[in-house]
This record gives sequence, C-alpha cells and structure tokens, in this order.
Amino acid sequence: MFLLSFFTRIFHYLPSELSHFLALNGLKVAYSTGLLKILTKSSDGKTKKISKDSKNLSLNNFKNYKNKLGIAAGLDKDGEYIDCLAALGVGFIEVGTVTPVKQAGNPKPRLFRNRKDKSLLNRLGFNNKGVESLVENLKKRNSTIPIGVSIGKNFDTPNEHAYQDYLFCMEKVYQYSNYIAINISSPNTTELRELSNKEFLKDLILKIKEKQNLLSKSFNYVPIFIKISPDETKQELEEICNCIIDCQIDGIISSNTTINHADKNGYGGLSGLPLRDKATEKLIFIKNIVGNRIPIIASGGVMSASDYLDKINAGADLVQVYTGFIFEGPKLIKDILKNELI
Repeated sequence: MFLLSFFTRIFHYLPSELSHFLALNGLKVAYSTGLLKILTKSSDGKTKKISKDSKNLSLNNFKNYKNKLGIAAGLDKDGEYIDCLAALGVGFIEVGTVTPVKQAGNPKPRLFRNRKDKSLLNRLGFNNKGVESLVENLKKRNSTIPIGVSIGKNFDTPNEHAYQDYLFCMEKVYQYSNYIAINISSPNTTELRELSNKEFLKDLILKIKEKQNLLSKSFNYVPIFIKISPDETKQELEEICNCIIDCQIDGIISSNTTINHADKNGYGGLSGLPLRDKATEKLIFIKNIVGNRIPIIASGGVMSASDYLDKINAGADLVQVYTGFIFEGPKLIKDILKNELI
C-alpha cells in the first residue's frame, strides 16, 4: 500500500488528465501481473462475500453488496478498468457517463487539480468511446462486482430529443447493468441541466420508466437512478424528488459536481473537499423528502473514512468516491473498509 500511495503522490505533479490515464493504466498492469494483490494485501478480507451471480444484486437489495462503498462515474468512463478497480475491495462500480455515439468532449485542458484545496475542476463534456464500446467491455470483464452504468445524451442532441439518446443507451446496457444512472446533472454539456426542469423532467422520466418496464419483460428488473445536481434550490429539489417518487423511479444519486465556485481555472464542475458540506446538506434535505421509500447513493466530497461515515449518517444507503480516490489513491478505500464502518 505504501508503494501505491507513493505513486499517487507522484502523479499529483503531472497534468491532471495525463496522470488520470497513467494511474488507471498502471493499476491495470499491476492487476494483470498479480502485483496489485500483493500491494493491497486483500484490504477487504473481512467484508462479506459477494454472490457469484451479481445480476441478483440490484439496488433493491443492496444489503447483499459486499460493502456500501463504490466508485463514482467519471473515473472509468468506458468500463476499461473494472477488474482492477474491483480488486481494491469496493462493493460496486459505476461506469460512464456514456452516450449513444463516441464523442471527444470539450477542448483540452479540461481537468484541473488543486492540491491545496483538494479539489478537482472538470469540464470534460462526456468524452467517451460510445455505448457500444462500453457494452463490449462489460461483456469481457471477469469481475462479478455489481456495475452501475451512467448514461447521457450526445452534446449535439437537442433537449427535446434527449429522451431518444437515453432510451437508446438504456436498451444497449440494460442486461449488463445492476442499475442505470440517468445523468441529467452534469454541468459540462450545454443545457443538459435544463432536463431537470419541469418542462422536460416528467416527460423524460415517464419515457424512461416505460422503457424500463418493457425491458424488464425480457431481462431481470434493473433499477433506474436519477443523478441530481447539488446546485438545485430546495424548491427545485422537492419538485424533482416528488416527480421521481410519483413516476416510481427506483432511486437517487446525490450529487453531481457544483458550478457555484470561484476556481481560478474558470468554468466547470468542482468536486472534492469544497463540495463536501454542500453535498451532505443536499443529501439530508433529499432524505427528509423521500424517507425510506427509495435508496440514495451519496457522492461528493468523500475524502476520508470520516466523510464516508458522515454520508451514511446523513441517510445514504451507498456511498461513492471519486476525487478522494484521485488524491488519496487506494489508501482511501482501505481506510474506509478496514474499520468495517459499512
């Protein structure tokens, strides 16, 4: 673990997107050679054994997950690193966000690390290889870890036709997913967040629910989660949550990155330590609305084992890490799991 932590610190001095690429590919090499198992020394050894049939581990019975800690979408956009990330001991992984057609995303530089504030600013713009490429990687994976798939719309799809992109992606990934996350809250695709407005939300959700019901006749039922922005007002959050409940959507992911910041690198979604308290505040508010009717996955500013526990105490059923993992590496996962806080 010391060696992994050492390389994590070294990567902090490289350009952010390059270090992201090198770190994940280094992890993949360490996994394929067996070195990762030696370095991590089975950090999750005391947690529950996961069922070999991961398709039975929907978020409707998430208590059967090995643990409540997961990797958030954005780290492994195309499902290329599932096996090596699973080897770190997490209970589930969310891949994506993917779109129907491959897209390059926004111009570089578009990912900025602030080591002093322990934050990450991104304006990636759903860069991914397309949903077909992700599906091929889901087919090839060896790990049986539960997988969530985050789906979005292509940048040039107008909002009035956005539902077509979501339904297309749903159909492609449905049978290979343990849950599907509907990403309508990224700030880096123009006008995407408008899909959370009354004008679009209910119509979009009803179409997604109809597609889910249709697909569940041919495959196991796969829960649908809506990922929410932390920048919504309390009134907007209440409207969104009530719509989710009324339309019988299965759960909520709270939350995405925030655009309410003054980062020196300009516009984009900010994650990490500066988002922590805001994300937890919105989590508590959402929990008060939905109660125990649907599960909530918490994300945003989980930089330590204490932060993880705060999310659980605030009402989260599962918790995801992303920026904390970028800064702390596999040590963060080990720290969270070793005390069996889950």
